[in-house]
Amino acid sequence: MTGSTPPWKRRFHRREADQGPLDGPYSARDDERGPTDTGTAPLDSVADRGDLPATARTPAPAARRRAAAFRHKAGQGVRNGGQRARAALGHLADRIIELAPRVPVRDLATLRRQFPGLGPEELADRLVAGAAKGTATVGAGIGAAAMMPVPPAMPTELAAEVTGVAAIELKLIAELHEVYGVRPPGSLAQRSTAYLNSWSDERGVDVVKPSSLGSAMNSHMKRQLRQQIMKRMVRNLPNLMPFMVGAAVGAVMNRRDTRKLADRIRADLRKKQVPWSALDELPPLEGPRDALDMGALTKELGPKGSGPHPGGDGGH
Repeated sequence: MTGSTPPWKRRFHRREADQGPLDGPYSARDDERGPTDTGTAPLDSVADRGDLPATARTPAPAARRRAAAFRHKAGQGVRNGGQRARAALGHLADRIIELAPRVPVRDLATLRRQFPGLGPEELADRLVAGAAKGTATVGAGIGAAAMMPVPPAMPTELAAEVTGVAAIELKLIAELHEVYGVRPPGSLAQRSTAYLNSWSDERGVDVVKPSSLGSAMNSHMKRQLRQQIMKRMVRNLPNLMPFMVGAAVGAVMNRRDTRKLADRIRADLRKKQVPWSALDELPPLEGPRDALDMGALTKELGPKGSGPHPGGDGGH
């Protein structure tokens, strides 16, 4: 049709839904642009604001809280127990150090008179047998005393056993040195220190090295002695088993440990042994002023009613 407007130039009428003022920026209506109020977002921390709901914190489960409390108490108990154990071991070491000079020791001449006709090895066997019997008696007595153990008394029982076993084994070590002709030189206090070193190291005294013949108790030797006592107490823990089981276990373990100690000492002394024929006449050993009664010690720590230590091989 001549004079008609081409389709691409025709103007379409606005739809009814599009009616609205076009006075906004970029010809956009206000209802399409959303709210036009100018405001600033707060940058303050919301932790201290009281107008917001508090964040709900999930409490730890009860089992977890109990476990944490138990770990804390256990750690505190271990620390306190370790301090008490170290103090007890130090006190026990001092007791054994004070006890060592009081242990009666028979010299070689006395031993040969009491066991006539025996050579060095046979005499050493008799001494070891007597000492093993004595420590077994002590172990059986302490184990029987723990049939109905009272916890506060158990450390006392252990200390009594360690002290009794130490006295018997110190006597054995000293007399084995006499039998093999390797008496440490010096006074009673010096020899006692040498025997304590031998007991804690489980080796014979080397009379050639002056370092093994301490004239006084030093801190290094006390530390070694505490370590040896700790090992002894750990080995003796089964002796405190209740219901008389500890008596049998204590006897067997003490007998075994004493024989094991004697084997090590004898093997070491054989390397330095001096034959009896080559020994100069040694002076009699100086006896302690307040000597321990080894028979009474074994009877006191042994099972009640067991009577005196049989055999007399570990006597004086």
